[in-house]
Parts: sequence; C-alpha cells; structure tokens
Amino acid sequence: MSRARYFREFNVVELQSTFYQLPKLSTAFRWREEAPTGFEFTVKAWQAITHPLLSPTWRRVKARPDLRDRAKYGLLRPTRQNFEAWDATLAICRSLGAKLCLVQSPPQFSHTAQNLRNLKEFFANIDRAGINIAWEPRGNWTEKPQEIRGICERFELVHCVDLLKRVPAHLADIGYFRLHGVGRKDTNYSYHYTGLDFSQLSERLRFLAARGLSCAYMMFNNIAMFDDARRFLRCSSSLSK
Repeated sequence: MSRARYFREFNVVELQSTFYQLPKLSTAFRWREEAPTGFEFTVKAWQAITHPLLSPTWRRVKARPDLRDRAKYGLLRPTRQNFEAWDATLAICRSLGAKLCLVQSPPQFSHTAQNLRNLKEFFANIDRAGINIAWEPRGNWTEKPQEIRGICERFELVHCVDLLKRVPAHLADIGYFRLHGVGRKDTNYSYHYTGLDFSQLSERLRFLAARGLSCAYMMFNNIAMFDDARRFLRCSSSLSK
C-alpha cells in the first residue's frame, strides 16, 4: 500500500510500527513532511513501557533492552527505564505533530493491586506535552468498568475499546476505537466487516455523540483494514444523509 494512496483516502493513520521499535527522530520528521497538510498521525506507545522483555511481541525486534533489566521494563512500572521509554515515545509524537498516543496494556497486565499501583504512579508522573493518551486495557480489566472509569477520570485518559464489543467505561469528548474483528476470539485478524457491522458502529457512534462525544477515531486492526476502513467511511457518510 503506497503512502500516496493512503493519504488520498484517509486523514489519519495509527502508527503501529512505533510499538515494536521507535524510529529515528529524523524519520518521524520526514513522515510528517511527506504527509499532506491536515493529515494526522496517532502513535502506539513503544512496547518497552507496557510489555515485558520476554513477551512474544519482542520477537520481531532485532535489538531490545538488556534482559538483565527485564524487571525494570514493561507493565507500566514506574521505573527510570519506563519513564525514559515514554519520553522517547513522546519525542516521536511531537516530531509527528501527533495529538494522541495509544497505550495498550497486555492481557498479562491484569487487575491486581500491584499493577494498579504501578499504573497510577506511572500516569501521575509522565510528561504529556499536551498530547491525549488513550488507554486500551485488556485481560480481566474488561470486568472492571467502574475501576477503569475512575482511572480515566483521574488521569484524563481516553478509554480505548472495540466499539462492536463494548462502549467506553468513561465517556469523554474524544473516542478512540480499535476494531479487532468479530468472532469467538478477542482478536480475529482475518475478519471482514459487513454492512450490518457498519450500521451497528454508526448507531453506537450516534448514541455516544448524544452523550457528549465530539471526535471519534475509528481504527481497523484486521487483515482487510484498508478496504474495510474505506467502506466504513462511505457507509457512514450515506447513513448520515
């Protein structure tokens, strides 16, 4: 998929490559210069902040932090290493002019007293530079909507969800939605979205808009993400007429 074609079809992109390995600042500046005026980048935070060094997601990375420091990375631990990893992520966000950064915690970051303490201390002490943060909790957090609501309210986070599966526990003026496919598994990468799915998404967006949602990011995370996102834009446009 050429960047030129993507720029013609959409006005925003979520950079997932930043999750695996952060680019050089010069590369991020170049991406910003190549994009048309008004095009927006959102950034998925570097996995060093959220995912332990022994996580399978690190297998795609040629170089990773020293395994001897594995207790100091990931799981939103309030460590010097994680704060430095956030600062590096933030620098990329600023180079791209990004308005929002996505922090996706892994399923193993479950709802425990220790993880809750780490999360609160981490979000309480990071510099945001005016950038919105969307948090996508997974695992047994989905069973704790009141806890999620309290965290999002306290730290001004956008609760990121798959809108076909649930609505945000915390309703804000910004919504960040990541669609992972429909099926028995929590993630079904091979799924192709249907017209009925699009109708349901549009209806849920209208429901949230009536309750204060003014800006919505709809990110498809499936094998047909380009075509499905383009079809959704056309479908939602026709439904709004």
